[in-house]
Amino acid sequence: MIFKIRILYYLIEIKLIKLLFNNNLNKLQTWRWKVLLKKISSSPFYSPLIKHQFKNFPILDKKEFLKNFDLINTKNISFDKASEIALKAEKTRDFKPSVNNITVGLSTGTSGNKAVFLASEKERAYWTATIIDRVIGWSFRKRKVAFFLRANSNLYESVNSKLIDFNFFDLLVSSEQNLKKLQLLNPNVLVAQPSMLLEIADAIKNNTLKIKPDKIISVAEALYVDDKRYLEKIFNQKIHQVYQCNEGFLAHTCKYGNLHFNEDFLIIEKQYLDKEKKRFFPIITDLKRTTQPIIRYKLDDIIHEKFDCLCSLKSTAIEMVEGRNDDVLKLINNKGDIVLVFPDFVRRAVIFSDKNIFNYSVTQKEKNLIDLFIEGEDLQYENAKKSIIELLRNLEIEGVKITRSKNLDHVKGTKLRRIKNEYKISN
Repeated sequence: MIFKIRILYYLIEIKLIKLLFNNNLNKLQTWRWKVLLKKISSSPFYSPLIKHQFKNFPILDKKEFLKNFDLINTKNISFDKASEIALKAEKTRDFKPSVNNITVGLSTGTSGNKAVFLASEKERAYWTATIIDRVIGWSFRKRKVAFFLRANSNLYESVNSKLIDFNFFDLLVSSEQNLKKLQLLNPNVLVAQPSMLLEIADAIKNNTLKIKPDKIISVAEALYVDDKRYLEKIFNQKIHQVYQCNEGFLAHTCKYGNLHFNEDFLIIEKQYLDKEKKRFFPIITDLKRTTQPIIRYKLDDIIHEKFDCLCSLKSTAIEMVEGRNDDVLKLINNKGDIVLVFPDFVRRAVIFSDKNIFNYSVTQKEKNLIDLFIEGEDLQYENAKKSIIELLRNLEIEGVKITRSKNLDHVKGTKLRRIKNEYKISN
């Protein structure tokens, strides 16, 4: 009961904060940063830095963050202990265990490297409140939620209440079983990875599944523009998005369907990747997490900034989450220089080459070898291949061999990455 009261408390707090600060994000972030500093004094890693200015805190990537896991968290929980509990949950598919009432979660992410996250009961309550406020929405009518993901967590189960019937769908279970269960549930809210939403959409299109959810939310994977259009056509409604990872609930869609960073409790620094200052790696500081402080954590995701959203939110808008740094093809041009070919360029080359291409993957295997999967006839494959060759030629890249793959480069239960690089070229 106390937990439910906390959720209600945070829902009220979120509404009051909006009124008090009236979208003055700088003022709100400054206040919350001062509050955060008082709460992380028990972190051996950060306690010596508390009197320093924000810019003097180190920027950590995933490797450095996990290396210092034991020192960063404020609950004296070791990485080995947390990993042991999380891995056991993965094997048994029982995701309730915790350490000293601290929820432990595990993610392999899109890079394949495991990461462990910690969340206290208060942090779970705040997360639940923000999800209700910005994603699911408040309603006095009971709603059934179908939630597809590789692993469940106490964090996700926190949404369950008298008004929200939360149902976890395990992606490691066969699609046939999941679709039967989904039909029986007939959810009001459908939450799933784009790859799973595409399976569900195909089943609806083929009349093997008949559900009409009121709201559809894409999570966990990048939602490609072409996939979004297809899903919106099949479901006949807007596809909402949640941008979330181990580092927290990062962004939600506004009323116009554009993702916005949650900068009322996040500080977003931008490490730009191009001269136009459109693409950037986000450096995240979560002002509400104290069990496992997330301060100046550099994500590997490539963000396209959007500058023309018409909504009232003052936070940074996102055109798209283009992919990860690992998704950038690194090829050699005619001068012997390394050229970065961003995923969006490759995606556009493929989907604009033939209107009948819907399912595809492009994987760099070697320095001059690309595997291309196109679901369809030989004509669709040849059109896509020619389009990629033309793209590379315009970048003065020649001599790249493109081979046809028989299968989509995607393992069930992992995140779908249509464009990726498995060859690590040395600089």
